[in-house]
Amino acid sequence: MGSKLIIFASEFQPTMNIHEYQAKEILKKYGVAVQNGFVAETPEEALAAAERVRDEYNSGWSVVKAQIHAGGRGKGKIQGTEHRGVQVAKSPEGAAEIAKNLLGGTLVTIQTGPAGKLVNKVYIAQDVFYPGANEPEEYYMSVLLDRTKKQNVIIYTTEGGMDIEEVAEHTPEKIHREWVHPATGLQPFQARKIAFNLGLEGNAFKEMVRFVTALYKAYEETDSAMFEINPVLKTSDDKIIAVDAKVDLDDNALYRHKDFLELRDLAEEDPTEVEAGKFNLNYVKLDGNVGCMVNGAGLAMATMDIIKLSGGEPANFLDVGGTANAETVEAGFRIIMSDPNVKAILINIFGGIVRCDRVANGVVEAYKKIGDVKIPIIVRLQGTNAEEAKRIIDESGLKVFSAIALKEAAELVEKVLKEA
Repeated sequence: MGSKLIIFASEFQPTMNIHEYQAKEILKKYGVAVQNGFVAETPEEALAAAERVRDEYNSGWSVVKAQIHAGGRGKGKIQGTEHRGVQVAKSPEGAAEIAKNLLGGTLVTIQTGPAGKLVNKVYIAQDVFYPGANEPEEYYMSVLLDRTKKQNVIIYTTEGGMDIEEVAEHTPEKIHREWVHPATGLQPFQARKIAFNLGLEGNAFKEMVRFVTALYKAYEETDSAMFEINPVLKTSDDKIIAVDAKVDLDDNALYRHKDFLELRDLAEEDPTEVEAGKFNLNYVKLDGNVGCMVNGAGLAMATMDIIKLSGGEPANFLDVGGTANAETVEAGFRIIMSDPNVKAILINIFGGIVRCDRVANGVVEAYKKIGDVKIPIIVRLQGTNAEEAKRIIDESGLKVFSAIALKEAAELVEKVLKEA
């Protein structure tokens, strides 16, 4: 899978990742030409899938691709072996053997880190890199939102393949961008411009125009956060197809696409993030030593800055939303404390929609339920009934430090870290 090309800094946006084979099914519904194939979970299924690829797509060779939510599979290897995450099979039996080596193994790529990801499925795809009069060419293309310009943008380059980050770093002039105005949508001349900048002509030019038009339509109508196709392939007979596909679906739009919820693979997600989702908590695990619980994404960012300025590192992003109560606070506590790296917890709540005294009672109740809390907890409550909330915390008899001013909370974080 191609690696995500990060061009624009964006604010925190929760997304749902899906597998390559699922992304291609979505693209096909919108008329985007893709490298076809079938998913398999056992070597026997891989054998049958490779036979179908041979018979239905006239492809004697097939490509076996590990299905994980991470890029760099082509260069990644199964832990402790030399088996790469993407391999070519010359026969159905060969595809079954490759699948046997991949399934159940841990694939380590540049994006997974040393821990890697468990391979539960493989995608058996038609081999599209066949020789011909003209050698195939690879391009890169993605569609996402440019928050600076407040417009969607199509990013593309002739330098497709597995090392797109190096292109962005060393030869950024080779990367083109085409912004799409929200009032007019993608115009035909823009699709033609993209095909022209990629150096295409004849039938390949027309195919690319159709490809770009269909790809953008799919992006818009699925309310996606990002599409990335790497590579987009021009075959030896001038067809344009998506050989790989990475699709990030916007969590905030899933209520309009309830069928997409079936595509979620919980085995690919962090268990603590899955648990947080059960309580409608927005949680992202980080690598620091101070857990934080807040209400509101903006306040979360400010809290993480305060933690860093106090000499700590944020261990997570946890937004309990505007309806914090004892149940959500308790769930947040348990999730944060499941991280062995956490040395302190900072709760930073602004009492606007929810009263501070209600949150304070929730904190005390959750603390008592959990019991045997050995790490210091700092509670900063500001807003409606903040003084009463501080009194509740101070008189609880629990090892909880209370604060009203943000500066006071920061000083407490610094103090407990030094003591720890």
